Amino acid sequence: MNKLNLSRRTFLKYAGMTALTVSLPGYKYADIPGSKKGKIGIQLYTVRNEMEKNFDRAISKIAEIGYEGVETYFLPNNISIKRVAKSLQNNNLEVFSMHCELPEENQKTVLLKMAEVYKAKYAVFHGWPEDEKYKSLDALKNTVERFNNAAAFCKTNGLKFGLHNHWWEFEKFNNIIPFYYLKENLDPEIIFEIDVYWTKTAGLDPAKVVGDFGKRAPLLHIKDGPATTGKPVHQQTVLGEGSINIPSIVAAANGNTEWMVVEFDESKSDIYDAIRGSYNYLKENDLGEVKKTLFR
Repeated sequence: MNKLNLSRRTFLKYAGMTALTVSLPGYKYADIPGSKKGKIGIQLYTVRNEMEKNFDRAISKIAEIGYEGVETYFLPNNISIKRVAKSLQNNNLEVFSMHCELPEENQKTVLLKMAEVYKAKYAVFHGWPEDEKYKSLDALKNTVERFNNAAAFCKTNGLKFGLHNHWWEFEKFNNIIPFYYLKENLDPEIIFEIDVYWTKTAGLDPAKVVGDFGKRAPLLHIKDGPATTGKPVHQQTVLGEGSINIPSIVAAANGNTEWMVVEFDESKSDIYDAIRGSYNYLKENDLGEVKKTLFR
């Protein structure tokens, strides 16, 4: 049925059915077809210590909690990408993104090997550490060229190239905010993985940034905590217990988010408790897409 041709009576009928369904116990807004929210994934860096201690348990725990996909990071030498891919497959976890070095020189081969094994859609430059590439206009222009070359290489090999931020990509110099400059000057097919925690650490409103980047930001790093510079900046809290207004961010994304990527750099509490609490926060507040059934 073409919804553009619905009569007023038919429209009211469907609207009434929707209202009734939403009112049923146990039914949530996220269950309504068309209410698009990002799937809930996790950056594997979050459980790096647990993977080193007991790799298989770490992966199974992620799946058990309810996460549907992962973003990879640079693994310890004793864990091969093939082993990771096999375990993820056994636990029905999708690799939707890979953090990578810029595909330049020998790193091109490394990225292509990861892509072959993981079969991920996105190759995201992690952006670490802070260096000179955002410190002047000339440096930014050179950075644009490098990133465009990286994107062209990725596109040729069936990947979409993206950029992840920390706080320095949003620190202004000469009235220029580097990530906004990149948004306006890079190949428009390059995507941005906005880390909402680091964005606030830089002094910006994460919801505004996510709204400004719109469709260019299909991946969001979702974490919570003090979001202030200084020693505790890398120690995050369970989602909903810190300073980040996550509902406002989801609203500002306006349905453009493909994946909400939970990440902890460090956590005071047990990391499994922290990632379970964060998943439950997103699920219980209808802030991320979960596997849906009409009646529960």
